[in-house]
Amino acid sequence: MRGKAVASSRPPAPGRAGRLFAGWSANLFQMVLGITQQVALIPVFLHYWTGDTLAAWLVIYAIGNLAFIADAGLQFRAINRFFQFKPGADCDDRTARYYGAMLRVYLGLTAALTLPLLVGAALLAPSTVFGFVTVVHFDAAFVFMAAGMLWTVPSNLVAALYRARGLYGRAVKVQNAAVLIGQFAQLVAIVATGSLLAVTLAYAAAQVVAAIWLLTIDAPRLFPYLRTARATPSWRWIVGQFRKAAPFAVAGATDLALLNLPVLLVSALVSDRVAVAQWGLTRMVAGLLRVLCVQTTLPLAAELGHDHAVGDAQRLQSLYARGSVLVTLLASIVVSGLLPFWQDFFALWTHGIVPYDPALTVTLLVGTAAAAPSILALNYANFSNRGDLLVRTKGLQLVIFLALSAILIPATGLIGAAIAVIASELLVQFGVLGWIILQNTLQHPLRHLCFLAGVMVAVTLAGWALGVAIRLAIPLAEPLRFFVECGLWLVVVAVAASPLAIESVRARLTAAIPN
Repeated sequence: MRGKAVASSRPPAPGRAGRLFAGWSANLFQMVLGITQQVALIPVFLHYWTGDTLAAWLVIYAIGNLAFIADAGLQFRAINRFFQFKPGADCDDRTARYYGAMLRVYLGLTAALTLPLLVGAALLAPSTVFGFVTVVHFDAAFVFMAAGMLWTVPSNLVAALYRARGLYGRAVKVQNAAVLIGQFAQLVAIVATGSLLAVTLAYAAAQVVAAIWLLTIDAPRLFPYLRTARATPSWRWIVGQFRKAAPFAVAGATDLALLNLPVLLVSALVSDRVAVAQWGLTRMVAGLLRVLCVQTTLPLAAELGHDHAVGDAQRLQSLYARGSVLVTLLASIVVSGLLPFWQDFFALWTHGIVPYDPALTVTLLVGTAAAAPSILALNYANFSNRGDLLVRTKGLQLVIFLALSAILIPATGLIGAAIAVIASELLVQFGVLGWIILQNTLQHPLRHLCFLAGVMVAVTLAGWALGVAIRLAIPLAEPLRFFVECGLWLVVVAVAASPLAIESVRARLTAAIPN
C-alpha cells in the first residue's frame, strides 16, 4: 500500500460553531424527512392498503435498516484512522491509500453478502417466515429492499471521510436529497399502482443512486487526491481491519437491532397482525425520538473525537457537559409534548384502524428520554476509538435484550417487547457505558448526572402537565381540537424558552452545568 504524496487540496474547514450548525441543519432536515417517511406517509398508505399490507411494509422497512449491520463497524474504524492521519505531514497521501484499500474491502463485502441473501430467500420464502403469505409481492419486495440497502453500505466510507474532515453535513445533504426524491416516488407508486413492490422499489432505488454518486463523483471531486490512490490490500491487512472494527460492529449491530429487530420479533411471536402494526407504529415514534438524539449528538461526537485525538481535555470537557445537557433537554421537551397529545394524534393518524395502547406509549417514550444522555456517550466512544468498552457493554446489552424478549414477548406481548428494549438500554448503555464515559471525561460525573436527572424530570413533568391542562381547557371537537391544542402548547413553551435567546442568560445557565 504505497503511493506518491500529493499536495493537499482539502477545502478550508469552517470553525467549530460553523461545523456544528451545518451538521445540525442537515440532520434537522433529515429528521423532517424521517418523520415524513414514518409518520406522514402512513395515512396515505392506509388509504390504499389494508392493515396487513401496512404491517408488511413496516417489516420490510425494518429489514432495510437492519441491512446496515453489514458495515461491520468499518465506518467507525475508518473515522478513527482518518482522525489519526490528520496531525501528520503526509495526511492526504495516507488518507488516499487507506481510502482506496477500504473501498475494495467494502465492495467485496457487499458482493459477498448479496449472494447468500438471494439464495436464502429462494430456499426459505420471507413471507412464510414472517407470516405474510397473503400479501402480494412480499418476497420480491423483501429481497429488493435488503439487497438495495446492502449496496448503499460502501458509501459509509465517504461519510467517514467527510466527518473526519469537518464536512459532516455534506453526506447527509446528499442522503436527504435521495430520501426526498424517494418519497415523491413512493407517492407516485402508491397512487398509480397500490403495489407494495412498487413502493419498495421507489424507496430503495433512490438510496442506491445517492450512494453511487457519493462514491464515484462527489468524493473524488472534493478530494482529488483520492483519484491517485492505488491500493491492493493483502488478506492479512483485510482481516486486521475487520478485527479492529469488530467492537464497533457489535455496538452498531446492537443499536440497529434494538431499533428494528423488535418489529421482527413481535411479527414472529405475536399472532395478531393488528398488534404488529400497533407495535410498529408506536415503536416508530420512540425510534424517531432516539434518531433525533443520535442526529443531535453525531456532530458533537465528531468534535469530541477531534479534541480527544489532539489531547485538548479542557475543550472536550466543556463541550461534552453542554452537549449532554442539550440532548437531555431536547428529549425531555419532545416527550413532554408527545405524552398528552399522542392519543389524539394516533387516532387521526391511523383513522382508528389501529388501537392506541397508553402503557406501551408511556414505557417507550419515557424510557427513551431517560436513556438519551447515554447516546452522546455511545457516539463519543465510537469517535474516540474505545473498542474494548464498546464490545463489552453493547454485547451485554444485546444479550440482555434478546433474553428478556424471549421471556417477556410470548408471555406479555407488546409491553414485554417495550420492557426488553428499555431495560437493556437503561441497565447497560446508560448504567455502564454512560457512567464510565462520564467518569473518564468529566471532573464531577455524579454531580453532572444529578443535574441531568433534575433537568429531565422538571422539563418532562412541566410540559406534560401543561399539555393535560390545555386538553382539559379546550372544548372544541376533533380534529380541530388537536391542532389548536398543539399550537397553544408550542406557543406557551416558546414563550417560556424565550429568555434563552438572551446571551447573558445562556452564559449563566451554561456556567451552572457541572463539568
